Amino acid sequence: MRLRVLMEPRHGSSYDDIVTLALATERAGFDAFFRSDHLLGVDPGDPDYRPTDCWTTLAGLARDTERVRLGSLVTAATFREPGLLATIVATVDQMSGGRVELGIGTGWYAREHAAFGLGFPPTRDRFDRFSEQLAIISGLWSTQAGNGAGYSFSGTHHRIDANHTPPRVVQTPHPPIIIGGTGPKRTPAIAARYADEFNAALGGDIRERYAVFARACEAIGRDPDEPRRSAVLPVACGATAAEAERRGAVIGSEFIRTEAAIGSPELVTERIRDLGEAGADTVYLHIYDIQDLDHIALLGAEVLPHVPGAALERIGESP
Repeated sequence: MRLRVLMEPRHGSSYDDIVTLALATERAGFDAFFRSDHLLGVDPGDPDYRPTDCWTTLAGLARDTERVRLGSLVTAATFREPGLLATIVATVDQMSGGRVELGIGTGWYAREHAAFGLGFPPTRDRFDRFSEQLAIISGLWSTQAGNGAGYSFSGTHHRIDANHTPPRVVQTPHPPIIIGGTGPKRTPAIAARYADEFNAALGGDIRERYAVFARACEAIGRDPDEPRRSAVLPVACGATAAEAERRGAVIGSEFIRTEAAIGSPELVTERIRDLGEAGADTVYLHIYDIQDLDHIALLGAEVLPHVPGAALERIGESP
C-alpha cells in the first residue's frame, strides 16, 4: 500500500505554503506529494482564493524536495496543448531526477475556464480531445530522438507534424499516467488504453468501478492486474475528538465530509484498510488545511506505521 498526500487548499495557496507542506510530507515518510490543478476554489466567488499554476509549482518542488514523488491529481486536459504538456511534464521529470507522475482528466469546472479565458467544449468533445491528447503525450514520450520519421499525429482536434525532437523523460518507459473518474464507459476505456494507475475517485462503489476498469482492460487484451488502482480519502484526523472535528470543519463541502475519514488515527487507518480490501493499492489522503502541519505529522506518526508497506524512511532520520 502506498500512502500519499493530496493538497486541496480551500482558499488557494502561495508557493511558500506548498513547499512547506511538501517538505512536511517528505519528513513524515509519505510516498508522494500531489496537488490539484485548479485556478478557482469550489466557491468561485471566494475573494481569498490564491491561484497557482500546478506544473510551475511542481517544478519548484522538484528542486526543493529530495525523495517524495510529485504529481497532479488531476491536470485538466483543457488547460494545455498536449505537445506542450508532454514537454512540461518531461522537464519536471528531469528536474526531479525521475520522480514525477501525471494525473490527467477531461476537465469539469466550467466557471474556472470562463474566469481564465480557457475554452470549455461540450462533454463529448472533451472526451474526444482527452483521448487524442493521451495518444500524443504517450507517443511523444515513446519516440526516440533522431528517429528518421519523427512523431506525427492527425486527429479531429489535435495535430503533430513530424516532431523530430520529442521531449525526453527520465523514467522508463515514461512518467506514470494516472486516469480516473466515475464514468462507466469512456473513462475506463481510455484508462485501460493509457493509464498506469486507475483512480476510483470519490463516492459510490469503488469495487464495481475497479471491476468495470478490469473489464475494459480485458476488452483490449491488457492484463487487468498490470495497472495500479488508487482511491482518494479526505482526512481530518485528530488525537482527540474535538481536534478531529475542528479539522473536519475545514473540509467545507458536505458531500466530501460524508466521504471523509473524520476521527482518530485508528479510524483513519481502518478506512485505509477498507480501501485496500476493496482493491486499492494506493490511497491519496486529501488535505484541506494546508497550514496545519501538525495534521501531517500526526498522520505520519500514528497512521503510516499501521498500514503495511506504507511507511518510508523519513528525511533527516537514520535508516
